[in-house]
Amino acid sequence: MDSKVLAGVLSIALPFLYAGLVGLYAVSFFANPRPVEKIKTPILMGIVLLHLVYLAVRTVAFDHPPITTVFEIMTMLAACIAVGYLYIELQTRVSNTGFFILTLALLFQSVSSVFIKDLLTIPDYLHSLVLGFHVSSALLGYTAISLSAVYGFLYLMLYHDIRASRFGLIYNRLPNLEMLESMSHKAEVFGFFALSIAIVIGLFWLPRVFTDFSYLDPKLIGTLVIWVIYAVGLAAKRRFGWQGRKMMIVSVVAFGFVFFSMTVINIYLSSFHSFH
Repeated sequence: MDSKVLAGVLSIALPFLYAGLVGLYAVSFFANPRPVEKIKTPILMGIVLLHLVYLAVRTVAFDHPPITTVFEIMTMLAACIAVGYLYIELQTRVSNTGFFILTLALLFQSVSSVFIKDLLTIPDYLHSLVLGFHVSSALLGYTAISLSAVYGFLYLMLYHDIRASRFGLIYNRLPNLEMLESMSHKAEVFGFFALSIAIVIGLFWLPRVFTDFSYLDPKLIGTLVIWVIYAVGLAAKRRFGWQGRKMMIVSVVAFGFVFFSMTVINIYLSSFHSFH
């Protein structure tokens, strides 16, 4: 099968696969039937693998990484969300939060599949696999950090429910506070290292490609600030034993900087980073 045809088929199939996956996790969260519990993680692994195959096929078919339009970035984000969540689930053996996380992957992939198209002409540097790896690492880092904040929100929500003696569905189906903290921490570490890779590539490779590269670029400075915040948070946890509600608040507040970087800086303030 021609690679462009295969890319088109996978683009159509992925939203339906994610919809079925989200349905499985929804049934698991609200009803918790044992047969669904056994099959949902292997199915998630299969869909993640298929999504990665789609990204590779699309790269080959159009001779550039899928980073040239906002809708290509959306399928990258969907893949990053699924990969990041799969990592957390495999690390913790806890799958009760998949319904909340994977719904975001379904949303991004659905919008991407409906509107994605290939540009007829793009700058030469957008064909670079190194640039694709840089963007992928950055997106994976931001996604994992966002997942850390989601688990931080769930922690704080459950914490306040327990303090208020409210023991409803959320209390019964979410992991306990200790596990939510562990999941947030694992996502934070994963995101920190992915963002570190993106920064290293950005500092040493991008100046060779972009004539208007500047170390004072707002996007670069914003990313470094985020990296420092999480580095300090991880160091404080390790050195001073910060944990529990304090670390979850740090995670949520730090995510505010991520959101600012991904929106205001990315849209209004970036220079050479504005190519995507």
